[in-house]
Amino acid sequence: MKTKESTNLLLGLITLALVIILISIIGWLVFKPNEVLVQGQVEASEVRVSGKIAGRISQFMAEEGSYVKAGETLVVIESPELNAKMQQAQAARNAAQAQNQKAINGARTEQIQGAYEMWQKSLVGVEIAKKSLDRVKQLYDSGVVAAQKYDEVEAQYKAAVATEKAAKSQYDMAVNGAQKEDKQAAQALVERADGAISEVSAYLKETQLVAPISGEISDIFPKRGELVGQGSPIMNIVDLDDIWVTFNVREDLLKDMKMGSEIDAVVPALGNKEIKLKITYMKALGSYATWKATKTTGDFDAVTFEVRARPTEKVENLRPGMTVLVK
Repeated sequence: MKTKESTNLLLGLITLALVIILISIIGWLVFKPNEVLVQGQVEASEVRVSGKIAGRISQFMAEEGSYVKAGETLVVIESPELNAKMQQAQAARNAAQAQNQKAINGARTEQIQGAYEMWQKSLVGVEIAKKSLDRVKQLYDSGVVAAQKYDEVEAQYKAAVATEKAAKSQYDMAVNGAQKEDKQAAQALVERADGAISEVSAYLKETQLVAPISGEISDIFPKRGELVGQGSPIMNIVDLDDIWVTFNVREDLLKDMKMGSEIDAVVPALGNKEIKLKITYMKALGSYATWKATKTTGDFDAVTFEVRARPTEKVENLRPGMTVLVK
């Protein structure tokens, strides 16, 4: 009888102990503090490709998802207006060059010869007028002719001398060619035309847009054959070598996050791969991101900080948009 009572008592104590242990486990599970996870997102540098000219998309040399290298041709834009402007600029240059060559060469041989003959003719006229003046002067000194006649012959001589000087000036001008200022003006017209050609050539280069950086094409906005305006975005290129992770962290969780410190993180998209990040940027966000206190006492408004961290080493297959978790 006593043995049975002892057994029942032992079973009761064991049962009570098991109940206490079970309650303790349940309480620990219920009241265990939740592990805080800070969620971030992978971001990367992105460059937008756009052109300086308006035109129609003629051809795409790459598609979304393609990896391109810096300097590689991506888009060909068709612009007939620019081709017409180039023809105009070249025609203006040819005309300016002709004017410049004319100023350099001076007058034609026939013009020079004609000016020389007119000068020789005026010399003969001066010679004849001088002889006439000498004869009339002798007669005037002898009192044979009146002073009026002498004055007329003298005026004719002076006119012949002036005519000779004018003819000599025309001949010298024909021989010497254009003035220095005229030559400089003609050369300036050529340089102006060259500048117009250079300007149009620079715009023609913009009909073939090249990749400013190496990376992956993430978006292409227009379709082939569509018109695009000046400066309109055509595609985006993502630099997969310039990647970082952005977290929005409440200030009471910043205890282990300092500038330059390293943190451990997990990437679910890569099979919960563990990576190491180094914090490179911290900045408080605006009031719109502040966590407002819900209690009247014992609580405070918590400011949210933007934290950026870069992988300490290259992570294969890490892409923009992936989620990163930090405990």
